[in-house]
Amino acid sequence: MSFFKGRGSPLAYPIAIAGAVMAPTFAAADQVALKSEDGTVNLVGEFIEFSDNNYIIRTALGDLRVSSARVRCEGAACPSFDTASADVVIQGSDTVGLGLMPLMLSGYASFLDAEASISTTETEGEILATFVGDGGFGDEMVKVLVDSKTSSRAFEALLAKEAQVGMASRRIRPAEARALRDAGAGNMVSPNQENIVAIDSLVVITHPENPIESLTLNELQAIYSGDVTDWADVGGQAGPINVMTRPDGSGTRSVFESRIFGDDTPRVAPQAQITGSNNDMATAVNADEGAIGFVGYAFQRGAKPITLVNECGLQMNPDEFSAKTEEYALQRRLYLYNRVDTLDEATSEFLKYSLSSEADGVIAKSGFINLGVKRKAQDLDSSRARALLDPTVDDFEGGVMREMLSEMVDYDRLSTTFRFRTGSSRLDERGAIDMARLVSYLKDGNSGAEVLVVGFTDDVGAFESNRELSRVRAEEIARQLRAAGGDDLSDITISATGFGEISPATCNTSERGREINRRVEIWIRDAA
Repeated sequence: MSFFKGRGSPLAYPIAIAGAVMAPTFAAADQVALKSEDGTVNLVGEFIEFSDNNYIIRTALGDLRVSSARVRCEGAACPSFDTASADVVIQGSDTVGLGLMPLMLSGYASFLDAEASISTTETEGEILATFVGDGGFGDEMVKVLVDSKTSSRAFEALLAKEAQVGMASRRIRPAEARALRDAGAGNMVSPNQENIVAIDSLVVITHPENPIESLTLNELQAIYSGDVTDWADVGGQAGPINVMTRPDGSGTRSVFESRIFGDDTPRVAPQAQITGSNNDMATAVNADEGAIGFVGYAFQRGAKPITLVNECGLQMNPDEFSAKTEEYALQRRLYLYNRVDTLDEATSEFLKYSLSSEADGVIAKSGFINLGVKRKAQDLDSSRARALLDPTVDDFEGGVMREMLSEMVDYDRLSTTFRFRTGSSRLDERGAIDMARLVSYLKDGNSGAEVLVVGFTDDVGAFESNRELSRVRAEEIARQLRAAGGDDLSDITISATGFGEISPATCNTSERGREINRRVEIWIRDAA
């Protein structure tokens, strides 16, 4: 679709991500400060002018030109931007707003053969973007305000109709969804309103000089609840642990606490320091040798990442493949939500772009993990293969494990992993997205390949019953894959099997762990 009918013509549609007509007003030359959101830029000088989306200030080093996309201007002489007249407002999580949206907007502009001019405003966490068609030579489009705060703010803004799109780094809560439904916004967890755009791994960070390399989840819980207050108690050098967390309402904090505390009520250490954003957290940890914090993968900024060890003794690293398969303990989904009653065509087109393979590059460039399909060999020397050779299991279970191993080594695994609700063959909310991506991947250069759809369960129930359930689920995914692929996959052999509760991806000691283990994997081998 086009955002405009032609040169000089009125807009065809209002747009969800378009830009700001920069109409700054200028004060007399005076001192201003130019600051980046991540704290790496802090320039002070005499304001000269605002030109071509650049601030020009006079300093002892001469006149400096700084892109308004990189910094926020503070001071009476700073230009002001007309944010009140923004055509579209996107509000919510700073993880999405600051970490992903600037490049997402730029990428969408390129997709449309438009030019995007993105600037921060004088308000912390806000950006405005201008889209100009025909590669920057066409008509100037409408403007959008991206306001980055917390995930809770996304749903408050949608409820009040103060935003067309809500950004969240956690899933909407039932009470929030009910309130929006009752206000006429629709079913917020339906596939056309709950848009999963990327995966993020939360990383536990310490000061770069901290000698600690790993922490167990139990140690991390004790630190964040205030039960452990000295680094010596977790194998480090003696000294106080300075706990840093995010404010109430932060999606990052909500996901972190749910993964660390599980079903227990989260307790926050009395001395915990509240930091306002991912960037603030990384900056504070880098400045304090006793600090510990947590940030989205894209926001580490030189802090030291800590390897986590779960209760089964398995080490967990936030690598791309384990995040795509959702088998890393602190991974999370990033969402864009929309109301159904205010959804216009342009907003719909932007959301469609954000879910497509066209957006994969900018998502990766932003430091997040896209939903594209990755392929990985299943070697005999992998930790998974070694676990299948466990000599301590009985002969019956060991036979199934060896059966799996003999199949596994002939196939690579794809990152596409389908999961189910408890006791059900119904896919979770990501299933439809993954099925479309899988079909696209398989039909592109995989002629003659053999695909094995492999089911697994948690360990609740009888061994044989679980194996049968895993096989039934795998058969259902194979059926859906054939139906979705149609003639495009006619030359690909698709079969299914199940191995029940063997080869768990994580511990079965919590509902979260059992949910991860209820899965169907996709294995592939090339034509002989």
